[in-house]
Amino acid sequence: MAENTYDAIVVGSGISGGWAAKELTEKGLKVLLLERGRNIEHGKDYVNANKDPWEFPHAGGRTQQMIKDYPVLKRDYPLSEMNLDFWVKDSECPYTEVKRFDWFRGYHVGGRSLTWGRQSYRWSDFDFEANAKDGFGVDWPIRYKDIAPWYEYAETFAGVNGNKDGLPQLPDGHFLPAMEMNCVEKDVSKRLKEHYKNARTMIMGRSANLTEDHNGRTRCQYRNKCALGCPFGAYFSTQSATLPAAMKTGNLTLRPFSIATKIIYDKDTKKAKGVEILDAESNKTYEFFSKIVFVNASTLNSTWLLMNSATDIWPEGLGSSSNALGHNLMDHHLGVGANGDVEGYEDKYIYGRRANGIYVPRYQNLFNDKRDYLRGFGYQGSGSREGWKRQVAELSIGADFKEAISEPGGWKMGIGGFGEILPYPENRITLDKTKKDKWGLNVLAIDCELKENELKMRKDMMNDAVEMLTVSGVKNVKGYDGDGTPGRGIHEMGTARMGKDPKTSVLNGNNQVWDAKNVFITDGACMTSAACVNPSLTYMALTARAANFAVEQLKKGNL
Repeated sequence: MAENTYDAIVVGSGISGGWAAKELTEKGLKVLLLERGRNIEHGKDYVNANKDPWEFPHAGGRTQQMIKDYPVLKRDYPLSEMNLDFWVKDSECPYTEVKRFDWFRGYHVGGRSLTWGRQSYRWSDFDFEANAKDGFGVDWPIRYKDIAPWYEYAETFAGVNGNKDGLPQLPDGHFLPAMEMNCVEKDVSKRLKEHYKNARTMIMGRSANLTEDHNGRTRCQYRNKCALGCPFGAYFSTQSATLPAAMKTGNLTLRPFSIATKIIYDKDTKKAKGVEILDAESNKTYEFFSKIVFVNASTLNSTWLLMNSATDIWPEGLGSSSNALGHNLMDHHLGVGANGDVEGYEDKYIYGRRANGIYVPRYQNLFNDKRDYLRGFGYQGSGSREGWKRQVAELSIGADFKEAISEPGGWKMGIGGFGEILPYPENRITLDKTKKDKWGLNVLAIDCELKENELKMRKDMMNDAVEMLTVSGVKNVKGYDGDGTPGRGIHEMGTARMGKDPKTSVLNGNNQVWDAKNVFITDGACMTSAACVNPSLTYMALTARAANFAVEQLKKGNL
């Protein structure tokens, strides 16, 4: 095999790209894994993982220079000096906001698998059937039964903790022992269940943090420093799990600093021949060839690659024959919920720093709970006890103040909503040919907004949160409706959706591009709707499923 030729090329090394590399190499294929950013080695390159806040020059905060260099990242919590290297420098990688969209990116080996929130939930048929039943968007080409075995496969390898909760809208999975609710959460959960007679429930979150040693990785140490990289490998990431598995086969070649710029299309075979890259360090162009290509560069960049692969056949890009390419951009809208004080637990404290919270599964527009909008929302949150950082308004600096903050403060309980955004065709991305990035490449223009359905939903997201905390005995409950700008959920989905018809979708039910059947897209770009639960576990399952299909088809000579 020529040195620039492989059985498969995988573009992107984040959650789904890592899975593609693992699955394809374990099935015997020689795989080239392309990553546009630098390499980050597990353990060795988590340079801040064991630091305490006072060991950082600015106590972990942000400087004026950082605010200047990261004009988008500064809009929310990710911008801090603690893990700055895990985020893209906005000034080098601009994009055009036709309407405001907060795009938080990680360009390095592992991508956002190093910084994700690890919440891991299966979708149900309520989600896969939603478009067909309410008529918004196109029908998914798959159902829960098609992906259920792959959910189990992904959970078993990744290590997801959780309880068997028996909820039809949130199918149970293959779990490690669940983390435990604290005393306040247990009480609120019990009262919620009693008040709503099981119609609304609060369960322990299901997260990809190990509660037992697993596959050579060490269980969670309850440090809650996940976003700094975990030297114990206690949460699922490319570095801790899929990359070592792929490397172990001897079939993987990892090439960092490789910006995929074009999928090379062969008009005669009507298939892709490989991928053109721009070396991010030398600015030289290289071509690599393969039998199949998996595009896992994250939602918006995967679609950018298809658009940038325009030919005289498809001037709008590979996969554009349906006119669906770039459309139906989705995220989860958040920044809305409620919190309050919990009395009566002054003699109780929390165990460690649990890197997980509680979850209130969707109940709206299900069963007997009908609303005046489509779809619904869930809540994430936690009960916690205030530490020394709390403000004690009655005291000034002095002995009394020091004595007061040497003891834990009061208990708080808060929940925040994650709501579904519908797949609107006009929420879209295009290539902005008037603006270029550091490497001279055209940037994306993003035109996306919340619409009436989401705005109606947000009112209930706040009011229901206030109601639920109040009936659970929480005091001084205050609702809030903050910034719901798309992008802030960091769950970009759509723009190259799956479907049953090549006239209305970019991909078929096996994640193949209709226009080039040896090109597969299994990251968030493939999503046909957004549901309201975190999508990463679904990406893992879809990737494992598509990789299995691709290898079977290769063996049959169909690709």
